[in-house]
Amino acid sequence: MAAVEAEVGHPNLPLLIEEALSPELFAPSLFAASMSRDLNTAARRIATYKKLVSPLRLRVDVSHDQTTISTEWPAAADPPPSLVLTETLFWVALARLGTRSRIEPVRVTTWSAPDDAAAYRDFLGVELEERPEPAVTFRAVDAARPFLTANDAVWETFEPQLRRRLADLDADAPVGERVAAVLLELLPAGRTTVAEVATELAVSARTLHRQLHSEGASFQHILNVTRERLARHYLGDPARSAAEIAFLLGYGDTSSFYRAFQSWTGQTPEQARATLATA
Repeated sequence: MAAVEAEVGHPNLPLLIEEALSPELFAPSLFAASMSRDLNTAARRIATYKKLVSPLRLRVDVSHDQTTISTEWPAAADPPPSLVLTETLFWVALARLGTRSRIEPVRVTTWSAPDDAAAYRDFLGVELEERPEPAVTFRAVDAARPFLTANDAVWETFEPQLRRRLADLDADAPVGERVAAVLLELLPAGRTTVAEVATELAVSARTLHRQLHSEGASFQHILNVTRERLARHYLGDPARSAAEIAFLLGYGDTSSFYRAFQSWTGQTPEQARATLATA
């Protein structure tokens, strides 16, 4: 985050990040949260699985009149203030993204208030306060407001794997799972080769192939499975065109996506979309 601050050189980097969040952006945490019924559900889910990707701990306190989400950083951590603030502002951006309305929190606190207080007041609707514990508090009615992106069926598909990963947190993650996780980040950028994934995992392509072989897996199979799962997710959104989905899956043209999808499922993307719509 310190490197990002230096590169961007903008005093309000946390605001830039939150304003960039949109339904078109695929990030695992944002995707999982958007499947939730409301902000309370999303917060509890992220609090449960946050430890898979971060040393942070989240506390979610829900009462009859408000919901407070607090961030607990490791005692030895010394994160940039902008990172602390970004983690806190995320909840406001998520509430607005899920409900498609301008949810305003009751209170927002952070370690070190930024210089441009007015910009953050405009974004939040309240003054940003300096307190020892970063937290954001919402009215109960706002925290329980339905998310328009809710999808329990999709969440039930993904949660068992998250639970397994949580149970295996202290063990080394299988190479296949690590490859799939990297592909989720690389596919929208069109980066689909074993060499590119190997670079992200800090190994050679030859070593990665050997490690996958030892697990009885192959890179191409993991790539196909990851693409198919994402394709089904994207096809559930009627506003997404086949060309857009092909791009998000890392294909250079729509016809390649059609051929691949039919080989995986025996259906065309339109047939799969119709089936999803009926379901």
